[in-house]
Amino acid sequence: MTSYMRLRQICLVAPQLEPVISDIAGIMGLSVCYRDGNVAKYGLENALLPVDTILLEVVAPFKDGTTAGRFIEKTGGRGGYMAIFCCGDPDERGRNANAMGVRTANVIDHAPYHGVQLHPRDCRAAFIEFNHTEGSDDILGPYPPAGPDWQKFIRKDVTQALTVVEMQSPDPQALAEHWGRIIGVASRDAELKLPNATFRFVKGASEIMSALEFRVADPASVLHAAKAKGLAVAGNEFLLGGVTFRVSSAL
Repeated sequence: MTSYMRLRQICLVAPQLEPVISDIAGIMGLSVCYRDGNVAKYGLENALLPVDTILLEVVAPFKDGTTAGRFIEKTGGRGGYMAIFCCGDPDERGRNANAMGVRTANVIDHAPYHGVQLHPRDCRAAFIEFNHTEGSDDILGPYPPAGPDWQKFIRKDVTQALTVVEMQSPDPQALAEHWGRIIGVASRDAELKLPNATFRFVKGASEIMSALEFRVADPASVLHAAKAKGLAVAGNEFLLGGVTFRVSSAL
């Protein structure tokens, strides 16, 4: 089994899927590839949109008493819900986290997919999940949570890539080092650099996943589309799905 660590998926949470999903798809030029019925047992519904090889997911609770619902109440709907990483051995990563005092919150075993979710209170800022799909170390290979043919839904005419995940904390360096130890990536200048994305830790009042940065073909057209959806645009960014969407040119 190959040893690696890549960002696989970012999960946002919303009180309802709509209009968040249609706004993301329309503004960012993305397509929904799958709605995973397996999340219903957690009282959730979801939709996933591929941004190149990283999946952007939105979950919404459809009943009371869910973890996602409590997250919305606690944060006022501000902040991303989960960062999901694919790696060679999720169980090993989970054991390493446990040794740091970071508890395992949930284990998902839907062969050929295996995932280990860590407790958000111990991770701080957001859930962390490690997963692996047996027989596929290919970033464009099978990934059951995104459906059987997620690759066919990749669109790059508007949005080319999700490049940066911004994490906010009163002590960004400490949070960067904490996440670095959990993920197994050395922190440098309050950043964690993975092969396909960067986690950047910045000063803020609370610990949340605060922003996502995207490389797009034409930032002006994306910002115009956001305004047309009634979102407040400031500079090169707007708030959607509880996080700041920030866009920059592909050039």
